[in-house]
Amino acid sequence: MAMTRRATLAGISAGLLLLGCSVGAPTKSEPRPESVPVSAASADATTTAEAIGLLRGGTAFVNQTSYRSDVDIASQITSLSHTDNVHKRLTVKVTAPGGVIEIRMIDDEVYMKTSLFRGVGDEWTVLDPARVPSDFALSFAPGKNDSGGSGRLIDAIVTARADGPEISGTIDATRIAAGNGISFRPGPGGVFPDSARRHTFRASLDTEGRLVSFLMPEASGLPNASLRYSDFGTTVTVARPPGAIAAPDALYPQLGLGEGK
Repeated sequence: MAMTRRATLAGISAGLLLLGCSVGAPTKSEPRPESVPVSAASADATTTAEAIGLLRGGTAFVNQTSYRSDVDIASQITSLSHTDNVHKRLTVKVTAPGGVIEIRMIDDEVYMKTSLFRGVGDEWTVLDPARVPSDFALSFAPGKNDSGGSGRLIDAIVTARADGPEISGTIDATRIAAGNGISFRPGPGGVFPDSARRHTFRASLDTEGRLVSFLMPEASGLPNASLRYSDFGTTVTVARPPGAIAAPDALYPQLGLGEGK
């Protein structure tokens, strides 16, 4: 598995930079699983639908209260976010091999500090929303405001089964759409290994049914990756950076393109 610096910067949604990783070279095609009886397939589909329903219900807190989200990809790319969509406050810190990115959001104001882009200094800057690319979907609006990106993971689930608060199954890593949180890119040749289409995962809900962890172990040519939620209801205080300057022209063409220094 090869990490690339380009994989650290691919876009922002709800103020969180997309965390991505390039997987290793494609492997030989694996045999397709044999077909199963219709009755068994129906039972599996029902079990999966029920488990996915629990996961979706477990993310309702995103629009209801403040929370912390932590994303980790192979301990090489990490992010820590504190989000309050009700009061429109957000802080993010992304750490990657090439450096650190900090983001603060207050209502519609977006501040960024990073040295990872070409032609951009390391001081705090203010982004002009009118110049931000469409895939830089900075918003507190429902559907675009999960700093952990759990919805994209849930959308890519193939099979799932709930055992109390624990949910496990398989996920198609090739179907995890671009956005904030965990994301993977194909390796050399632009091809994922076949096994990436049924990568294992396990998730946990707390006693109130909230999603608190979504884990993907290292396998199928993919690195280990984790998403965790915590600190529900904690006040999120965001200060406007003193002396922030208007973002330079050189910044905007690089947003969402995954082209760091």
